[in-house]
Amino acid sequence: MLSASYYFNRKPFCLLAGILCLLIASCRDQKQNQVYTIGFSQCVGNDLWRKTMLDEMKMELSLHPDVKFVYTDARGNSSRQVAQVRQILQKGVDLLIISPNEAQPLNIVVKETLAKGIPVVVIDRKTSSNDFTAYVGADNYQIGKMAGNYFISKNKGQINALEITGSPASSPAIERAKGFADALTAAKRIRKLYKLNGNWTQNSADRALSRHKDMLKSVDAIFAHNDVMAASARRTLEVMNLNRPIFILGVDGLPGAGGGLEMIANKMIQASVLYPTGGKEAVQTAFRILNRERFEKVSILRSLVIDSTNVQLMQMQWERINSQQKDIERQQYLLEEQRAIYKSQATVLNIVIIMLVLVVVTGGLAFYFLMENRKINRSLEAKNDHILQQRNELIEMSARAEMATEAKLNFFTNISHEFRTPLTLMLGPIEDLIHTAKLNNDQLGFLKLAHKNIFILMKLVNQLLDYRKIEYDNQTIHASPNNIIDLINEVIGNFRHIAHKRNIDLRLFSQEKECTVWFDINMLDKVFFNLISNAFKFVGDGGHIFIHLHVYNNTVQIDVEDNGIGMTSDQATHIFEHFYQADNGLSKGSGLGLALTREIIQLHHGSITVKSIKWQSTVFTIKLPLGEKHLKEDEKFEQVIDPKGISEQASQYFAELETTTSTGTPTDNFKEPREHSILIIEDNNDLLHLLSSKLGEHYEIYTAMNGRSGVNEAFENVPDLIISDVVLPELSGRELTERLKSDIRTSHIPIILLTAQISLEHQIAGMKAMADAYMTKPFNFPFLLETITNLLRNRHILKEHYTSEIKTNDRLPVSKTLDKKFINDFAGYIEQNLSNEHLNVEDISKAIGVSRIQLYRKVKALLGYNITDYIMNRRLKKAQYLLTNEDHTISMITYMVGFSTPNYFSTVFKAKYGCTPTEYKKQQRT
Repeated sequence: MLSASYYFNRKPFCLLAGILCLLIASCRDQKQNQVYTIGFSQCVGNDLWRKTMLDEMKMELSLHPDVKFVYTDARGNSSRQVAQVRQILQKGVDLLIISPNEAQPLNIVVKETLAKGIPVVVIDRKTSSNDFTAYVGADNYQIGKMAGNYFISKNKGQINALEITGSPASSPAIERAKGFADALTAAKRIRKLYKLNGNWTQNSADRALSRHKDMLKSVDAIFAHNDVMAASARRTLEVMNLNRPIFILGVDGLPGAGGGLEMIANKMIQASVLYPTGGKEAVQTAFRILNRERFEKVSILRSLVIDSTNVQLMQMQWERINSQQKDIERQQYLLEEQRAIYKSQATVLNIVIIMLVLVVVTGGLAFYFLMENRKINRSLEAKNDHILQQRNELIEMSARAEMATEAKLNFFTNISHEFRTPLTLMLGPIEDLIHTAKLNNDQLGFLKLAHKNIFILMKLVNQLLDYRKIEYDNQTIHASPNNIIDLINEVIGNFRHIAHKRNIDLRLFSQEKECTVWFDINMLDKVFFNLISNAFKFVGDGGHIFIHLHVYNNTVQIDVEDNGIGMTSDQATHIFEHFYQADNGLSKGSGLGLALTREIIQLHHGSITVKSIKWQSTVFTIKLPLGEKHLKEDEKFEQVIDPKGISEQASQYFAELETTTSTGTPTDNFKEPREHSILIIEDNNDLLHLLSSKLGEHYEIYTAMNGRSGVNEAFENVPDLIISDVVLPELSGRELTERLKSDIRTSHIPIILLTAQISLEHQIAGMKAMADAYMTKPFNFPFLLETITNLLRNRHILKEHYTSEIKTNDRLPVSKTLDKKFINDFAGYIEQNLSNEHLNVEDISKAIGVSRIQLYRKVKALLGYNITDYIMNRRLKKAQYLLTNEDHTISMITYMVGFSTPNYFSTVFKAKYGCTPTEYKKQQRT
């Protein structure tokens, strides 16, 4: 029975969780604005200036109560300001506002800030670079120029003027001085201009003025870069008790006690140029940046001159702003009190609502679960009935499938038996012909090839029958006590001639002279035949195959070791599975040999394992128990090792190890070169020799035994046609076709795919890979030969199309194929460079992007010309066109088509067309 808890409906819990989430969310304060942290580093100005700038920022920030504001004041010390900025960055800010004292010292720390992804707003004074997010401040040049123009307007006639500057390294002092000087220069009314460095502060200005009191006696007007220094000048003049009025103009126009507005109202100075602090505008720009709104990178603030005519209006506006700010602060305090009351009441209300909802939901859930439980029980009963019905159907279907499988296996066994009769009928006559018939070398080679493949087919049929018996017929062994060393020596003896032929060291190592083991003679010999024949397949000439026999703990261990190509750990894991074939790149099999080997060893109550290192060695280890206690009575049987039977069976295993003698290559029988060449790529050595021999009668043959070497051969020799198997080591036939067809060097070569994969899907996949033909094995050789002839004929027709007469002023058609693209590029480059008498193959190969050898072969394959003949033909064609259609002298045409001298041009032209260029031109115009 299925458990009810498995089908428990969880929707009520989801509903309850959703309600609770909504209630919890309703208890939270809604976030009105994004919470930011803004850092502000201030360094410039006097106390009143810094206070005014800070007051403006706080006034604007009062509209954003959730913003955290971090403030530092370096009081004119640039080194201290750099340290303070780094401290602000360590605390973590979203944006930095900085007011630098000097232009240069802040460059590095501003770059560091921007590198961390933190925007930087520079206020009042610029740094010496443009590395900032935004700048807010007045145009100090315009401030200086405005001061100069006002200065001139209030002083008549020729005057002596004094300029008290700020810090020489600060950008405001530099720009104000330049603007002031430009205004005075334009007016041409300054008799003499004195300059003093007041360094922005009262003390510095007082010291500078005290040292130059004699200068003040001849001064008619004074311009100070800020109101503080202007006030110092007024106090110094009062101390000197000069009896003449001196006009004093300052900059800042700050409100409040000691500010410029108060100085103008008290007539301490005559006027001041308003220099806005930019605190409000800097905060506004900061929020535009943080909220990803549009902002100006450079914001220039407006200014005006404040004197006795407008000073009272400016003071009234400032007092009104202060009053409004106090009202805002008072309202914010009241709002905070109301917000606190609202939060406490909302919390109590939400708790009450949650309790009520929980009570209602709990009651509803209890009722709901009661109803759902009844529904679930009814549903489970129905599902259990359905599952029982399905189980019965599966049992019935399994029985039918087993019967169908048994029928297939019976058919499989019968048809395998039927294969043996025609194979036997073929074997006898072929052996008679080999030994008695008078045959030439080619005919004898073909008969030996057929004889060898009959034994291979017989081996495959026997393996299929053995697999059927062991896997499905529950075959038992007929074990008898025999010397296993004698069995191994008999098997090794049948491979001696192959080992000697390939210089392979094949030996048995054993400290025991005799080792009696209970085994089935007709089955265990297949184990050693399989292992040794496999070793021969993967061991190179000059290698070794060693069999080691050890006896210990009532067990005999036999190791079959070779130094062949080895296997990967993944291949070794699957090597004993039915029908598994490792991609070792050298040989193919049925995938049954090692699976049968393991089954036979297991029938003998033993085990077989494998250890392998890729490209080094492979060791198969067999362990068999000694004695007879492990055997049942019906597994014991008296039999003796039959050397003749072992030899007959051995012929099936080493047939595929024998290399069929080549019947001769085309180069042996025909010394003269062939018109066309064919590259054959086939990993089966016999089929490769057969195709090479048959096709070598008509074509020059190149061969390769795997996909990668086939590609290299195609690039190296550029054959006229390629025949390739589909299933190849290292690179499949379809992958090889795609690679060659997509490379400009080989895209023109027709490719025929030969394969045993006969399904329609495989044929479609081959054609999608851009193969020109797809033929299945076994194939009809005359049909293959005719296919080759047709493909080469079609290639010749295409070549004729490319080399047809093309007018010089016509453009070659644009095509999607690589061959036409190559011809277009090749012909186009030559047409563009016909006038170059030094045009050579190296220039063309570099321009097209292929090697010199590949260029020669590609042009010869597609156009049928060598490159020199083609260039000469195009030059003469263009010369013919120019003589017919253009009014040029013979000398001009000579150099236009790339000939070095008119005489040489005339000689070549006459050899081609039977007349000189002059005669040809006259013929065309008569």
